[in-house]
Amino acid sequence: MKDAKLVAKSHVNQRSSIQISERVAIGNQEIIVIAGPCAVETYDQMATITQRLCQVPIQALRGGVYKPRTSPYSFQGLGVEGLKILAAMRQQSGMPVVTEVMAISQIEEIAHYADMLQIGSRNMQNFDLLKALGQVQKPVLLKRGLAATIEEFVMAAEYILAHGNPNVVLCERGIRSFDTYTRNVLDLGAVVALKQLTHLPVIVDPSHAAGKRELVPDLARAAIAAGADGLMIECHPEPEQSVSDARQALSLDDIVNLTHSLKPIAAAVGRSLGTATVGLPRAA
Repeated sequence: MKDAKLVAKSHVNQRSSIQISERVAIGNQEIIVIAGPCAVETYDQMATITQRLCQVPIQALRGGVYKPRTSPYSFQGLGVEGLKILAAMRQQSGMPVVTEVMAISQIEEIAHYADMLQIGSRNMQNFDLLKALGQVQKPVLLKRGLAATIEEFVMAAEYILAHGNPNVVLCERGIRSFDTYTRNVLDLGAVVALKQLTHLPVIVDPSHAAGKRELVPDLARAAIAAGADGLMIECHPEPEQSVSDARQALSLDDIVNLTHSLKPIAAAVGRSLGTATVGLPRAA
């Protein structure tokens, strides 16, 4: 990967920390958990989720407002209305918000409302989008393509850095295989390799890897043991009623229990969980 001039480590101990809000950074000693629904559906849905999540060691909210769906007839997201809901949740809780950008035309609008812009698996090699995000001074969460090699993943990140934005977090979310039991195959070997090859933080999305909620907790714990800097997990007040990816969404009780179960694993690898948002003073 000789062309990965900016993403590659300059020395073995080089590690970057990416600030996504005044109080939350990814890549430090603390493990960061990003959680929320696949899609923002209603204000009440997000208020219920936010109220519960801000009481436990979960540091950021996720929620899709522009949804890339296999079928053109599936729910495509709330768009600007969803962005305004996410911004309201941040205002109420102090938690930064992460949402996906699918097109160059959406960047300015999403950057106005969100703290971190996500590039989904389908767009990992949308090079024009990567270049455009390189010119935005907002952190970018780059998900691995569903059939991308580690080198292709690293070079996609290189595009963003090469165009001026050093604030990139890598996300392993599983790769496609012949086995249909799980939605994808979670490649924890890639997490270890990426931590050795690059200085960028690496998080794991066990929800999209598993596709089945009962597999998510163990995969999440394994990811922390493998050295991931954080997790992105889908949850919903009524998982079976979720308009998108219902099968993989955890209940709010389940994600609270999962988060607490990460503490001893983080400690075993010399790390800790970030703090809950409740009780922290709000930024002016």
